[in-house]
Amino acid sequence: MDLTELGWDAARAAAFEPHGLAGFQPARVAHEDKLSYVVVGADGDHPALITGRLRHRFRQDAALPKVGDWVAVAAVPGESKVVIHEVLPRRTVLVRKVTGKVSEAQVIVSNIDTVFVVQAMDSTFSARRIERFLVMVHEGGARPVVVMNKLDLCENPEALVKQVRGLSLDTPVLTVCAKTGKGTGLLREHLGTGRTAVFVGTSGVGKSSLINRLMGEKVEMTLQVREKDSKGRHATMWREIHPVPSGGLVIDTPGMREFQLWFADEGLDEAFPDIVLLGVGCHFRDCTHAAEPGCAVQDAVEVGRLPRVRYDSFQKLRQELVQVVIARRSSRRSDNGRPVPGRQDAWDDGGDA
Repeated sequence: MDLTELGWDAARAAAFEPHGLAGFQPARVAHEDKLSYVVVGADGDHPALITGRLRHRFRQDAALPKVGDWVAVAAVPGESKVVIHEVLPRRTVLVRKVTGKVSEAQVIVSNIDTVFVVQAMDSTFSARRIERFLVMVHEGGARPVVVMNKLDLCENPEALVKQVRGLSLDTPVLTVCAKTGKGTGLLREHLGTGRTAVFVGTSGVGKSSLINRLMGEKVEMTLQVREKDSKGRHATMWREIHPVPSGGLVIDTPGMREFQLWFADEGLDEAFPDIVLLGVGCHFRDCTHAAEPGCAVQDAVEVGRLPRVRYDSFQKLRQELVQVVIARRSSRRSDNGRPVPGRQDAWDDGGDA
């Protein structure tokens, strides 16, 4: 297999050079299941395990190999499996806080170019959920594309699309129908040789069905949603890379009933550029747009230039992130384990983003 089809390039080759001199081969993680992996390299796919040294060094789960990672592997003599010895720096990453009270990160996928944020055009539609996903995608360094699926169930798609464009601003918004195939060809315009895309969204929005359309065959199991409330059931139980016949790679993810932000510095600003622009006119440079005098953002809300619901969403997400930062600092003080890294230009096993 040509590694460039998997996203390999000159920069990754340079980063891998020390591992190549040590006798290792490059491969990409295509499947992960409780420290058991499938990796794909120049000679095809292999089951893989990680070394005990790597497991000890990466004491937090977020630093361990995840789907999308590039790794350095060595073959096991006489067997088809390989052993993962190193993880290459991650360029982009999709991270959320684990569910519950534990202050810990969960890496969903890494090294993706495009994130298809899928919403259904039915009673489950949530503008606030789109904003939340956009914050995550921007902070992780990937490019978001909002995909409005189930066009056949929407009586007034133009109004819904207008609402979404008001949230996403410069982010592309696609209207599609996985059931009939209408508009799904637009997804391919955001793929191509060496490019990786991931589908994210809640259960039942049609992520797996869209992937099946891209693939031209049924590679992902799909389930019908409940008619009474349009809620879906989990069809995908794990994350796995699929090569698209027309070029590129796609990853499905299990439906996320709960999505808590883990880190978002630039991501919050990039998801709310209208508020950032208004904030230039604030009296204080570090204005939180909450209760400070001379706040241009609050003034814009009062006169109707900024919708109250969007302002409230921004403040809710900002407060959530403040609480996450407090919890992370508290966790580091009470635990000698390494802090969890986020997206970095040079991924390491112990630094904060």
